[in-house]
Amino acid sequence: MKDTLAPGSVTVITGAARGIGAAIATNLAARGLKLALFDRDAEAPEALAGRLDTEVLTVTGDVSLAEDCERLHRAVTDRYGAPHLLINNAGMMHRPGPWASPEEWREVLDVNFTSALRMQHLFVPDMIAGDQPGVIVNLGSKEGITTPPGQAAYSVAKAGIKVLTEQLDHALRTATDGRLSAHLLGPGYTYTPMNFPDTQPGDGKPDAPWSAEQMVDYFMARLQNGDFYILCPDNEVTPAMDAKRIRWAAEDMVLNRPALSRWHPEYKEDFSQWMKS
Repeated sequence: MKDTLAPGSVTVITGAARGIGAAIATNLAARGLKLALFDRDAEAPEALAGRLDTEVLTVTGDVSLAEDCERLHRAVTDRYGAPHLLINNAGMMHRPGPWASPEEWREVLDVNFTSALRMQHLFVPDMIAGDQPGVIVNLGSKEGITTPPGQAAYSVAKAGIKVLTEQLDHALRTATDGRLSAHLLGPGYTYTPMNFPDTQPGDGKPDAPWSAEQMVDYFMARLQNGDFYILCPDNEVTPAMDAKRIRWAAEDMVLNRPALSRWHPEYKEDFSQWMKS
C-alpha cells in the first residue's frame, strides 16, 4: 500500500469533478500522486486541476458509455502506462422502484455498477501485467448492504458493487499473490452535490453529514491499514450502529423474518430494542 501511495504514482478517478471524487483527488495530490480525472463535466475537472499542485490529466466523458471509457483508458496508458490506483467513484441517485421499467433502471445500473465493471475490464489487466503494487477502490454504499426501501435500483447496483469487489479482491489475491488488492468504500452520510443537489453557494453544511474531506481522511487511514471493508460513519451514525444494522439485516435470512424486517411494523419494537442492547 505504501508504494501505491508514493509520490509519482498514478491514480485514475471517475466522477472526479466534485464531492467525494474531488476530495480524494485533493488528498492524493497533496501526497504527490499524479492524477487522471474523468468526469462528464468538461469545465469542473479543469478548474479542480488548476487548484492542485501535481500533474493532472483531465478527460471528459460519461462512465455509462463504453467509447468514453475506452478513450480514458487510451489517454492514461498512452501517457503513463498502467495506473497504480483506480478509484471507481462515479455515481448517481435516481429512484425507480421495483416494478419500474428496465429502461428507467438502466442509467442507474450503468453509472453505479456497470461503469466500475467496465473500468476493471479495461485497467486491471494492465495493472496485473505491469508487475507493480496497485489498488482498486470501488465506491459502494451501506444501502447496498442493508438495502433500505425507497431506492431499489441504487441499492441493487451497490449490492452488486459489494459482491463484485469481494470477487475482485479474491481473484487478485490469487492472481498476483496480493500485489494488487481491491477495497470497498461505503461512505456515511456525506455533504456532497449528489446528496444535496439544491445547495447554493454560501449554504452552511448541516450537522448530520460529514464533509467530503472528513470522509476521505477516514477512508485514507483505513486504506493504508489495508482494510477491505471501509464503512464510514458520520455525525449521527457510529461504527457500532452500522455493525448492529448490518447484523440485523443478515439475520433476516437466518431467522426467516420478513424481507427488510427492520422497516416492517411488526418488528419495529424488536429492532429498537436490538439497537439499544
